[in-house]
Amino acid sequence: MKAFVIQNGFGLDHLGYVDRPDPTPGPGQVLVRIRGVSLNYRDLLIATGQYGRGAVLPRVLGSDGAGEVVAIGTGVTSWAVGDRVIGCFFPNWPSGPISEAATRGAFGGDRDGVLAEFVLFEEGGLVAIPGDLSFEEAATLPCAAVTAWNALTGGGCGPGKTVLLQGTGGVSVFALQFAKAMGARVLITSGDDQKLARAMDMGATAGVNYKTNPDWDKWARTQTSGEGVDLVVEVGGSGTLERSAKAVRYGGHIALIGVLAGVGTFNPIHVLMKAITLQGIFVGSRAMFEDMNRLIAGEGVKPVIDRVFSFDQAAYAFHHLKSGTHFGKVVIRVG
Repeated sequence: MKAFVIQNGFGLDHLGYVDRPDPTPGPGQVLVRIRGVSLNYRDLLIATGQYGRGAVLPRVLGSDGAGEVVAIGTGVTSWAVGDRVIGCFFPNWPSGPISEAATRGAFGGDRDGVLAEFVLFEEGGLVAIPGDLSFEEAATLPCAAVTAWNALTGGGCGPGKTVLLQGTGGVSVFALQFAKAMGARVLITSGDDQKLARAMDMGATAGVNYKTNPDWDKWARTQTSGEGVDLVVEVGGSGTLERSAKAVRYGGHIALIGVLAGVGTFNPIHVLMKAITLQGIFVGSRAMFEDMNRLIAGEGVKPVIDRVFSFDQAAYAFHHLKSGTHFGKVVIRVG
């Protein structure tokens, strides 16, 4: 089989293909023919050597893959050949609260990833593809969608609530779709007016360009009669966190899920004085994934895909992700 790896050093110029033997499932394992893989910012960080945990090279990249079961090992009862499945980002986190053990074994980082023609999964590290989603659509779910779901459900999103989203990457677009399905009101920021227009077409109540209006925290408060939003899905990190703390209401919630704005200093006074809950979100469990999939199937949610690349164009997909011009998810069709 062919696999897409980072090897001989970090950097996008070290991406390439290798031939490896087709894997065979052992006891409790499931062999999946991968059909679609979606990229995340984490993949870019791993490929460029900037991910906190690092990676042992060579490493097959990619954490998010979907495909069909082609073989099962002894003792497997949950899956059968032909089942349409998605791999979990954290195969060792079935349910319950997060723990260090639960976050070990993530694909594309701690172990080889899913950018390969065939991948072995543990029986409990898979979920069924919801509804009639294609393999490419299903591949967008494990990281970005589950992260958005965890952020919203952990922050009490629902009818009557106002949610502030940052940007139009994969997590934010999924959060827009889910928040609307949950009955919430959605505000969104972006540095691109065309992307804001697309978000408005998808159901956002209002949007602001943070480049032309850098005081977007004040804008958010004006959109809520001065009170502040109930929940911020924070993707910028310390570079935007202080404005998020100003934008959220007293007793509100900030779900911290990214560091796109880079490192910096953060004054926690607003968190203290406004009794804000600041929660780090690190993807989520299989149980969260399955709960989310029920909403996707029930509400007919369709993942937003920016562009699909063929497997032999995987390197171009990484460069496209790096450009930051995408709206929604960047996907690679493997088979």
